[in-house]
Amino acid sequence: MEKTNETALNYEDVLGVEFRDPDLLTQALTHRSYVNEFGRENSVSDNERLEFLGDAVLDILVADLLYRKFPDVSEGELTQLRAALVKTDSLANLGRAFQVGEYLRIGHGEEISGGRQRATILCRAFEAIIGAIYLDRGMETVTAFITPRLLDLLDHIIEHNLHIDARSELQERIQARLSITPRYRVAGADGPDHAREFRVEVTISDSIIGTGIGSSKRAAAQQAARAALQQLEAQGLPEDIDLPDQPA
Repeated sequence: MEKTNETALNYEDVLGVEFRDPDLLTQALTHRSYVNEFGRENSVSDNERLEFLGDAVLDILVADLLYRKFPDVSEGELTQLRAALVKTDSLANLGRAFQVGEYLRIGHGEEISGGRQRATILCRAFEAIIGAIYLDRGMETVTAFITPRLLDLLDHIIEHNLHIDARSELQERIQARLSITPRYRVAGADGPDHAREFRVEVTISDSIIGTGIGSSKRAAAQQAARAALQQLEAQGLPEDIDLPDQPA
């Protein structure tokens, strides 16, 4: 089994952050399944406390970034942008960009079930890394490390309207125009359990107006709603929709 700091010393080059106490980074990269298998004999701690701290640090950094960047934006839209930046999939993607899955210390059972690719595990490990950087080097280093990544992610979110609740917006538009509610149905699911992809269709009177794919049914439904909104903007509603009879 690896020495306590070997993982951390190798991972510092990936992060571009040098730790005064590499044990903090080792802990950030240690999933509880690893502790369950090896912790008793090696006094190993998992990353859950660091995750708690990193989550709080990210919240204040994201709130500060958005408040300063968008001085004329309402509280409601700032909240939507913050939620999009710190949601599980967003932070998991940052974790993938920093190869968290490759360096994560996890138990054998978790590994064979695909834990190194699981979004929740990557998200929580990345939050723990933020917590470790904060404890070891302070807020200034955390800010310098994470801000460029958050700004890139923010540009992507705004460009693709990922902060907008597409389902609510679509429902409002369809109800205003047709006085009916769009419906969602799962059209299929592919991939292994740890990397499942769902395909969801949004329909009006059995006519498909949008299709989306996502790692959860909810995410796929949001993507389907976005596709439907794009269809409405570009071409309007399909002509073959069989609308129900309206009351006299």
